[in-house]
Amino acid sequence: MDNMSSLEFAPPKYVQIVRAIQERIEDGTYPVGEMLPSEARMVREFGAGRSTVVRALQILSMQGWIGREHGRGSFVRGVPQQTSERSHAGASAFDASESPEGSRVLSAGRAPVPASLAQALGVPEGSPAVMRRRLVLDDKATPSELVTLWFPLDVAEGADLASDAPISIGAREHVQMVKQLRPAKVVERLCARVASDQEREALGLEQSTPVLGITARVLDASDRIISVAEIVLPGDLHELEDSYPAV
Repeated sequence: MDNMSSLEFAPPKYVQIVRAIQERIEDGTYPVGEMLPSEARMVREFGAGRSTVVRALQILSMQGWIGREHGRGSFVRGVPQQTSERSHAGASAFDASESPEGSRVLSAGRAPVPASLAQALGVPEGSPAVMRRRLVLDDKATPSELVTLWFPLDVAEGADLASDAPISIGAREHVQMVKQLRPAKVVERLCARVASDQEREALGLEQSTPVLGITARVLDASDRIISVAEIVLPGDLHELEDSYPAV
């Protein structure tokens, strides 16, 4: 396998939109308190699908750059005191809609927890949990991410998470509405590795293509596990970048 550093990575479209809006807020193009352009206008400007634009706005809202008002749109809050270029892949995977426009649900239901996720879920290997796996598509309908959400049985009970019907409002809003569980923290772990046979098939990868694997634990205020998100990104399509103080 080629060394990861030798590959030329291109940020996914939603990250490009996030960065563009951040730059416009920083240089005053979008002043504090003003409404951002409509989602329809951003779709046209960036040449992206609506689901991609919505995902970018969700990330900006989580980072504190913008606020969102139901029925009105998004408005500028300003530059957060602590900023990061991190893509927040785990939170985004938990928030994102399963709309057929930008994704396809591959499977859902009870499944044994694999050894690689047992510690993250806080259960013994092979214990039952509810999983939802979807393939995320880019604006050309090309597979760009494989996302698997795992839910402890007590969280999934009564929430209809084992159904293969798409959750159009996203898992975060669905769990909050049905179970009154609110995420307070996401803990992510990133590693570069070789894709499994199943991942290669789903993402249409060549044998030698590396992947970035992200495991994200979604916790409530008492550190109870709400979900564990497993995201697989083709290494030749994606770039994750972070900036932070050196002190």
